[in-house]
Amino acid sequence: MGSNGTKWINIGLGMAEDNTTYFVGEFVHALDSKGRVTIPSKWRISGGDNTYLGLPNPGGYVTVYPPKMVSRLEEKVAAANLSDARAQSLLMELFSKADSFGCDKQGRINLNDKLLEHAGISGKAVLVGNFSAFAIWSEERYGNREAADERNIYDAMGELGL
Repeated sequence: MGSNGTKWINIGLGMAEDNTTYFVGEFVHALDSKGRVTIPSKWRISGGDNTYLGLPNPGGYVTVYPPKMVSRLEEKVAAANLSDARAQSLLMELFSKADSFGCDKQGRINLNDKLLEHAGISGKAVLVGNFSAFAIWSEERYGNREAADERNIYDAMGELGL
C-alpha cells in the first residue's frame, strides 16, 4: 500500500507494489554468440518460478509469457477436449515449436532454433511489451512492420475503456 493506504502501480518502472511485473516499453538487445538475449531487468521474474514460455506468433515474432500467464494458458489448454482430434493436433503443432526457459544470473534467455528461425532473429532482437506478456522481434521485421497510426491507438484505448 502507498503511504495514504491506496495500492499504487508504477507502470513506468515496470513493477507494481505487489511485485507483479508489467511488460511495457521497447528494448533492443544483441544476441550473444550462444543465441541468448538479455531480458530488461524490470521484466525479470524474481523468486519462485521464473519460467517463461515462448510461442511462435503468426505475425512473425515470438510471444513470451511469464509464469502467471503460463498458468492461465495451462487452464485453457487443459479444457481442450481430449477426443477432439483437430484441437489436439493443433495444440501439438503449436507446442512443438514452443520453448520454455528461465533467465540466467545475467538475465539472459536462450530461445530455441525453431523460435529464432520463425521470427527471423539474428544479430539484434527488439523486445516489445504488451503489458501482460512481451514480444521478441527481429530488428529488421520490427522496423518494417506497418506502424499503427495514432488514430488506431486511440481507438484501441477507447475500446479498453482507458
